[in-house]
Amino acid sequence: MTHRYGISVGVSPREPLHRAAELARAVDEHGFEALWYIDFQLGMKDVYAAMNLAALSTRNVLIGAGVTNLLTRHPTVTANATVALDELSNGRAVLGLGAGWSAVLGAGGSPSKLAELRTGIEEFRQMFSGQTSDLYGTEIRLAAAKRQIPIYLAVSQPAMLRLAGEVCDGAVLMGAADVEFCSWQLDYIHQGLEAAGRDRSELTVDLFVTMSVGDDPATALDDVRAWATSQAATFHPWKRMPPAWERFRPEFARAAAAYGLVDHLSLQAEHSQIVSDEFTRSVALAGNLDACIDRLRQLWELDIDRITFALLSGGREQRLSYLADTVIGAVEAQGAN
Repeated sequence: MTHRYGISVGVSPREPLHRAAELARAVDEHGFEALWYIDFQLGMKDVYAAMNLAALSTRNVLIGAGVTNLLTRHPTVTANATVALDELSNGRAVLGLGAGWSAVLGAGGSPSKLAELRTGIEEFRQMFSGQTSDLYGTEIRLAAAKRQIPIYLAVSQPAMLRLAGEVCDGAVLMGAADVEFCSWQLDYIHQGLEAAGRDRSELTVDLFVTMSVGDDPATALDDVRAWATSQAATFHPWKRMPPAWERFRPEFARAAAAYGLVDHLSLQAEHSQIVSDEFTRSVALAGNLDACIDRLRQLWELDIDRITFALLSGGREQRLSYLADTVIGAVEAQGAN
């Protein structure tokens, strides 16, 4: 594949854990570059069990939590678990970090502030160095550390976007599969890079999207509506967003009020009917094959390095094969012409 692609998954409570290994193997065999696992301890099976199984079942794909946080596990625990993943995968671990949403809110906590994330990133750097550091009010050293594992920050709003540009190895770009929206976000990442005097090559920008391809537009939209609702709920507290998206604010409020955390991304969740068709089309890729290919080609014109697809539940192996062989195959074939 000319372009770089990834997959994002979670292990459903209804899914046997051993299937994580089988799906990971298929992701690796299809040539995807990264495999991200959702960290949501109440709604999905354990992220580290899944990632370790994936590490032992694959050879090439990068593996990481997409994303974890500073609150539900102490950073020393997360650092040690990530180092173990790196060992099992022969150096393919990445650490995805975010402010925290479903995992943190579901445990009664509040998402991390920007300053807390900046400090947390620096603390992970110190722990991954394997050197003795003064952290958490004491002197610590992560004995198992072998290398600086790349740190990606999940970003969507201006301050977080700038922070990723300033200090991170990667940005998990969250929000929408919309060219105008992504362009607005990328401007802030570029500001962060410039402020820190960093070269663009020092940061991997990984755009997370979801997609449903089908000849029936209504069915394709319904397939991604739960994802759109989860995004709408996160947009509700935003103070700033692209002007063209201000019209969706009433939908964001409805989504935030009704969203059920335990049903996070479930296709059967009642919250999935809250958002409009217009918003769903903006935030996700849904429609026939030609329409989805066209949207992907437009996104690839942006300054991004990788597109990661959130793999929807229900026939995941079939979805994965269709995505790799038909959708991505067509995008790359057109790009070569």
